[in-house]
Amino acid sequence: MLFNRLLIRLATAAALITALLAALFWLDRPAFSAVIAVVVVLAGSEWASLCGIRSAGAWAYGLACAVIFLSLTQIAGAAPWMSALAVVFWLSVAPATLARARGSVAFWIACGVLVLAPAALALLALPPKLALLTLGLVWIADTGAYLAGTTFGRHKLAPKISPGKTWEGVAGGAVGSLIYAMICVVFSPDLGGRVEGVIWVPFAAGALALFALSVIGDLFKSVLKRQAGVKDSGKLLPGHGGVLDRIDSATATLPLALLLLMAAEAARR
Repeated sequence: MLFNRLLIRLATAAALITALLAALFWLDRPAFSAVIAVVVVLAGSEWASLCGIRSAGAWAYGLACAVIFLSLTQIAGAAPWMSALAVVFWLSVAPATLARARGSVAFWIACGVLVLAPAALALLALPPKLALLTLGLVWIADTGAYLAGTTFGRHKLAPKISPGKTWEGVAGGAVGSLIYAMICVVFSPDLGGRVEGVIWVPFAAGALALFALSVIGDLFKSVLKRQAGVKDSGKLLPGHGGVLDRIDSATATLPLALLLLMAAEAARR
């Protein structure tokens, strides 16, 4: 039974990665925007369901989030401003919510738009390779945290929110993120020519900042799921749960990745 579940999980992951690569590198901007909008609709409907909104109302909320995203794509310069707003949210509102370990329904409904729309805009605005590298960091960090947590985990990170997460897991995720960032520099011609000497310091700091937000993003969604009394946000993805379960960390990291890219390009001028 365990082996079968693992096979299902791996098959789903392979299908998702293949679809992501195809969308990132083969689709033009309008088609990619449409694909992202579909993901936002699905994630938004799951978010609304966690808030207690059922059936047609949940789908209407997801559709509204997608319409907001698509509307913002028509506004020049919206992506960096929305990304900045999202980063402020993840560094202020999200930690405060983690401290309380709950929030009102109205609060969660408002947060859904701030979580999904800026991340969708950032994904659309990032160059495909950098978008993939950012998502790769999230995946590696999650894997490193899981391996370190299950092997060495003793001290709980947030027992009221996610009892399985430990500080040892956080340390493992941070180390995994740094190793991944160094590998990216070695094997990516674009990064290899830019990250040299003292530039390694802000580059490593950026990787750790992305990892830190990925943890906050994961925990933030865990608060909502715990308040709703469910383990997964949905059942759409076999072996993985719902769409939100797969993009929770990415929604926090993508806006910061776009801002870091813009800062790096500004520094080179």
